[in-house]
Amino acid sequence: MSEKQPKTIIITGAASGIGFAFAEHLAQAGNRIVIADLRGAEEAAGCLKAAGHQALGVQVDVVSEADVTRMAEAATAAFGGIDGLVNNAGLFTTLALRPFEEIPNQEWMRVMEVNTLGPFNCAKAVLPALRKSGRGRIVNIASTVPIKGPPNMAHYVASKGAVIAFTRSLARELAKDSITVNAIAPGFTLSDGVLQEGLQDRIGANARTAGRCIQRDQVPGDLVAALAYLVGDGAAFVTGQTLAVDGGGVFL
Repeated sequence: MSEKQPKTIIITGAASGIGFAFAEHLAQAGNRIVIADLRGAEEAAGCLKAAGHQALGVQVDVVSEADVTRMAEAATAAFGGIDGLVNNAGLFTTLALRPFEEIPNQEWMRVMEVNTLGPFNCAKAVLPALRKSGRGRIVNIASTVPIKGPPNMAHYVASKGAVIAFTRSLARELAKDSITVNAIAPGFTLSDGVLQEGLQDRIGANARTAGRCIQRDQVPGDLVAALAYLVGDGAAFVTGQTLAVDGGGVFL
């Protein structure tokens, strides 16, 4: 990504973990970053500003149309427009692993709300600004689980499969507006949320790396270069793609 052409990029769920790793990396490349999160957005943006970067924190529930509209308005007011959206917010680490018949309907619907309605809402909210940009980028954070089909997390697997399908459909709709839409599919990543919930221990070291060509745990830093590419000018002819970044666990 060229520092001569900085972009204004909104990253949802970016107050910590993978999202903050994205924010920090893109900010260091000279971009203006909007951190949107339920909690800690202003504090995280403050960390970037303290390091000399341009950043804005906005408290947002991605399920709320009013919240995401306010997010888009705040980004435009602060930085004059929006060039990119990274749909990173999602429910995963707090979910209990259990057979699908034991998943309550309410939990299924909440996962679908956050993981599928959230990206839908955010994309709609920023679309006018992305059209004005003339170089708009949407990157949805999916997962490799729809390809692997692991058991005991049927709602999460289904939601991330929907994210991949949404990415493909939106790419065809928005190409005429010079907006690219792609997805990144991480493998199991040792994010802040995973570590805080102890999910890595529940899954186990062998299961975390099983089937990977590169036999080590994945960390948030493994994903940042892929995102920088997809939101950058060098990916202007890449759209509708899902890029698996998982150490060779799946081949798409």
